[in-house]
Amino acid sequence: MLITRFKVLVPSGLLARRLSPLGIILLGLLPMPGFSQPPLASCRAVLKNDTLTLENNQIARRFRWNNGQLITLSLTDKQQSQTWQWASQDPDCVFPGHSMPTGTGTLETKQIIQQPNQTDHLEVSVTTQLGTLELRRVFAIYPAIAALNCTFYLRGKPSEAWQQAVKQAGGSLDFRNIESQQDMNRLTTTTPTMDKLALAGNHWRARAIEFTDMTDRNNTLVTEKPYNLYRQPGFLRGNLLWLTDGLTGSRLFVLKEAPTSAVQLANPGFDFMVKAGSIQTVGVGILPTDLLDEKRNPADWLRGYGYTLGLGGASELACLRVLRSYQDAKHPRQPDRDEMILMNTWGDRSQDKKVGEAFTIEELRQAARLGVTHLQLDDGWQTGRSANSAFKGGSLTAIWRNPNYWKPNPERFPNGLKPVLEVAKQVGVEIGLWFNPSIDSSFQNWKSDAQTLIGLYRDYGVRIFKIDGVQINDKAGEVNFRHFIDSVLTATNYAVAFNMDVTAGRRNGYHYFNEYGNLFLENRYTDWGNYYPYCTLRNLWDLSNYVPPQNLQIEFLNKWRNADKYPQGDRFAPANYSFDYLFASTMAAQPLAWFEGTGLPAEAMQTAPLIKTYRHNQRAFHSGQILPIGDEPSGKAWTGFQSIVTDKEGFLLVFREYNDLETNAIKTWLPAGKRVQLQPLAGNGKATNGVVTADNKLTVSLPERNSFGWFRYKLVD
Repeated sequence: MLITRFKVLVPSGLLARRLSPLGIILLGLLPMPGFSQPPLASCRAVLKNDTLTLENNQIARRFRWNNGQLITLSLTDKQQSQTWQWASQDPDCVFPGHSMPTGTGTLETKQIIQQPNQTDHLEVSVTTQLGTLELRRVFAIYPAIAALNCTFYLRGKPSEAWQQAVKQAGGSLDFRNIESQQDMNRLTTTTPTMDKLALAGNHWRARAIEFTDMTDRNNTLVTEKPYNLYRQPGFLRGNLLWLTDGLTGSRLFVLKEAPTSAVQLANPGFDFMVKAGSIQTVGVGILPTDLLDEKRNPADWLRGYGYTLGLGGASELACLRVLRSYQDAKHPRQPDRDEMILMNTWGDRSQDKKVGEAFTIEELRQAARLGVTHLQLDDGWQTGRSANSAFKGGSLTAIWRNPNYWKPNPERFPNGLKPVLEVAKQVGVEIGLWFNPSIDSSFQNWKSDAQTLIGLYRDYGVRIFKIDGVQINDKAGEVNFRHFIDSVLTATNYAVAFNMDVTAGRRNGYHYFNEYGNLFLENRYTDWGNYYPYCTLRNLWDLSNYVPPQNLQIEFLNKWRNADKYPQGDRFAPANYSFDYLFASTMAAQPLAWFEGTGLPAEAMQTAPLIKTYRHNQRAFHSGQILPIGDEPSGKAWTGFQSIVTDKEGFLLVFREYNDLETNAIKTWLPAGKRVQLQPLAGNGKATNGVVTADNKLTVSLPERNSFGWFRYKLVD
């Protein structure tokens, strides 16, 4: 028996190996005498005869190699010492008309180490030929995380069966209305399947979590649907599928890494097809016409969607923490770049009427007084006039007919941006800019867009850009949009970060393109009476169970504006909350000051001490895994967030909304029976000691309605 071991020490960069499927090959990093344990020692890809094992110290998935058309044999939870043997011998992924491998397949590995935008991990590429279609699956294995990620790439010619299936479905599958069971049954055989979990057992329960963006029109962003698996298939929508074995209590999850269900490309109308013994993740985001597009190089791989399979042990918290660990590894935050309290003046609805040098300088000074870290110039700083302008004649199409479109407006900034940037440096506030990439012909001008942002970074040092107006209507648009983003990041050595707007249009949601910066979640305005603090808090609370809130920008507004736009007696109107409370409701996320600083009354500056305290603790607070606690915000609840920094320390942010309970036992993620010390950092809470109840509740006191308490906690026994 031959075993080949690679003894490699890689201080930085990429290490790649290409392997034959024959023999026994061990991949990973093995310690050499005299050297410390390398970071990826636990991450391995082992191909032994016809069996491939992908594993770390938490999880192992074994496949029959099958010439690269993988067939799962088993899945092992190493921490729970539990193995699931697969109840099927079918390939994990299916493309219509491409069932049998026609080559031997190849296996390649690459160690991603000390890269500016990625957490260290082992990358494993499995390539197989399926007739005229070539398939590549790229797996990512992270140390000490019980999850395996897989991204799909295709090239070649799609089968006639796949092409005909799409034609019969109307040409695109997008927004497909499923009118009958016959329609659904047909789709089960004509829709590409990315993965299949053939889990044995009769007691599996599922929970599908569907996410919604386009927040200009939606105010329910998370919807959960429970489902009991049975012999007949169920068709579930959502980016996340939670699976629980009713017999053992074991939990798994599947995260479909794609835009939200309603706007995915090549959308079959559902994301998961589930029944006893078969849980399929469907919809790769690629149509046959995408592969046949004459404008693309057929030798290039076309990237599709992907999925992540995670193990969660025997508790809801354990499963959530695995999901969050993976998400944080996928998007490693750089505090010096990503932590911010950003002010954007668009929230006061002046649009571009006030933008200019004198206005911006005064905004910078007000931002500094309040404690804001960034001032973002929204639409209007540029020479070109957009369709959102307060003045007539603007457009967001054919931008590049005007080569000066993205240069500073010479009338508003006669001296360019340098005087503004000089004041920004003096007062300690960083300037960011709004940018609307050219959507013409599927972002065909992406190179010009990228050069614009690279130039703004090079010439002015601007590194925070709000990306707005995106419409990804086809695969070519998605590919070009990714080229645009990646080009900017590569040219700036990842110094740039993006605020990706998800308020309108066909965009990328919460689980796709989510490694590039923060998400700008909502536009809410007192001018239209649609800003309610508890609604904003509720949306953050709902998302924070499954999305790191540190990656979301959440707004607080000037509560003194437009009080007359709200009905008399509306106790949830923003004027009924303190400015401190409004700011505190954003602290679990990246606070967005959605107003003009020069429009604030002097009273608003009383919140500056709270913001100063927050800035002092922001990194520590955000270093933990932040999850929702209490009840969903309703305007009348006890609610909040817990940041789990270590097993014994963290933060609690508790809100008492409008209710009569001065003291309440609030549901937390603290371990039952433990004594907890609370040390207040801000708000109305007092230093207390308490014991966590058997149902994980902790008693907290807040003497006033619509108040909050922000605490450090420590388990003392």
